[in-house]
Amino acid sequence: MINKIGQIMLYINDQDQAVRFWTEKVGFIVVSEENNGQGMRWIEIAPAQGAQTTFVIHNKQFIAQMQPELNLNTPSILFYSDDLDGLYQAFKEKGITVGDLVEMPTGRVFNFADDENNYFAVVEKK
Repeated sequence: MINKIGQIMLYINDQDQAVRFWTEKVGFIVVSEENNGQGMRWIEIAPAQGAQTTFVIHNKQFIAQMQPELNLNTPSILFYSDDLDGLYQAFKEKGITVGDLVEMPTGRVFNFADDENNYFAVVEKK
């Protein structure tokens, strides 16, 4: 039986830029970084220490060479925030591309883009 989601793989063109985006702009932390010495490098990030789910940032080109059949598209990810207005304003001040705040049946939501124009969404969840 599966009882939780552990890691979500993000396949990125520029790993260093992605880490800067997620840590400096979004506020995530680096949990670990590994390099096998043969071109395989991955960085695990999370919204906070001890988070149940983390992202692992992989080099998209390297993974495509290793496993050409793998789907390297960015997954649709929905984040939760208990301070949507504050987060929205902070993202705007940090120069993150954000969409409009929208009222949905499930609550208010907005989307944002990383530096490679991958889009994610945040919903208000108190």
